[in-house]
Amino acid sequence: MLGSERGVVEEWLSEFKSLPETHIPSYAGSLHLKKSLVPALYRVIQDPDNELLEPVCHQLFELYRSSEDRLRRFTLQFLPELVWVYLRVTASRDRQSNGCIEALLLGIYNLEIVDKDGNSKILSFTIPSLSKPSVYHEPSSLGSIALTESALCQHDLIRVVYSGLHPQRETFTAQNRFEVLCFLMLCYNSAVVYMPLSSYQSVCRMSSRLCVCGFPRQQQKLWREQSNRVLLDPEFMVQMLTAVYHAIYNGEWEMGREALEDILYRAQLELYSQPLLLANAMKNSLPESAPDEPRGRKVLQVEVTPTISRISISAITTASIRRHRWKREGKSEVKAQKLQGNLPSWIQHKKVNQTSYHPVSCISYCGKIVSVLQNFCHSLLCIAPFFFCLFCLLSVCCAFVSSVKMKACGLRETQNKMVPGDSTDSILTSKWTINRTVFCFFFICIMAIFFSPLYCLHVNLHTTVRPAVSMMRSKLVGAFCH
Repeated sequence: MLGSERGVVEEWLSEFKSLPETHIPSYAGSLHLKKSLVPALYRVIQDPDNELLEPVCHQLFELYRSSEDRLRRFTLQFLPELVWVYLRVTASRDRQSNGCIEALLLGIYNLEIVDKDGNSKILSFTIPSLSKPSVYHEPSSLGSIALTESALCQHDLIRVVYSGLHPQRETFTAQNRFEVLCFLMLCYNSAVVYMPLSSYQSVCRMSSRLCVCGFPRQQQKLWREQSNRVLLDPEFMVQMLTAVYHAIYNGEWEMGREALEDILYRAQLELYSQPLLLANAMKNSLPESAPDEPRGRKVLQVEVTPTISRISISAITTASIRRHRWKREGKSEVKAQKLQGNLPSWIQHKKVNQTSYHPVSCISYCGKIVSVLQNFCHSLLCIAPFFFCLFCLLSVCCAFVSSVKMKACGLRETQNKMVPGDSTDSILTSKWTINRTVFCFFFICIMAIFFSPLYCLHVNLHTTVRPAVSMMRSKLVGAFCH
């Protein structure tokens, strides 16, 4: 460690100790102006044998205990480096040289798991109700009967807890080590947007070194620092991926991609499902080259869905489709008129008399005629069963009356009381029965002859002619518009 860096750290230690409480907000605002302080503190943390490490850890803890958020973030930016040094020393089984770092990490953990009143903190978020408007939707635009406002109001807000109650920890053990570190990385990720560029570099270095130390991949790295293999937890690797993903799009494209590849390498060796899924998803979603950097820092690119007019499913009827088609036809005609307006005057004068014979208009008229014929055929086909049933009912009634008359004639003949007029009635009745039967037969034949072609015409108009006219019209509209 250089003498100048040592002097900067010692000055920082003495300055805060003599600072009154009223000057803490101004001190927090001017702390980021000390450009040489942060690299000097990184040098102290990276050297476990440095004599300034213990006072620096104590000073960082005092800053984190303050009520000023900027001082808490100043301490939080060194968390990835502190975690890397702690795990590296723990893997080397040198427990005496990391006592101050362990105490700092446990102190930050115990402060974060409780609120201002000392009660256990539960980290959760609430899923908003669709019945309430937001910047993403309007309840009235949903348009479904099942998702009405009254139905949505019946559903209560759902609270999702992503970090429950955590007990106080006085020391690190093999069982609680990664429980504490996962929670610390969760706190870091919640404030990652406020971290400086040096903290993004630190979290990328930590992720790469923790994942490849003790494996053959370490020989491919430029740094050859000897370290034992570090045991990792899948939840901790997920938190590392969260921080790396933000670093990739905020100034550390190369280091972030290298850290992502190293985490994926370690997850494949350990067969951890959650880190594998998340790392592959991140890798496949990355662009081929670095995003644009107009202001010195890369940002996450988000595709916003364009706002379009929503049509309710229950509102889609034949009339609405017809109106939509007429509007589209009107737009096509307006576009054709605009194109015609750009032509020379002698061409426009030549085409004045040809407007009524425009192919699109002719095809549109043909389509309307086909629609009228189809509706007419459909109406006749709907009325035909009614007349047929009515005629059958009348035939049954006539047959019943005829049978009654024939029975009456037969009864008179058996009683030998027939008169000349009765035989005439029976003959007329039999003739009427024969004529009625022939008439019914011919009527049924006429209906079959008339309605069979009518039904075939209706089917052909619906299946062949009308689609062909629509297709021809759409092609002509596209040809004349483009």
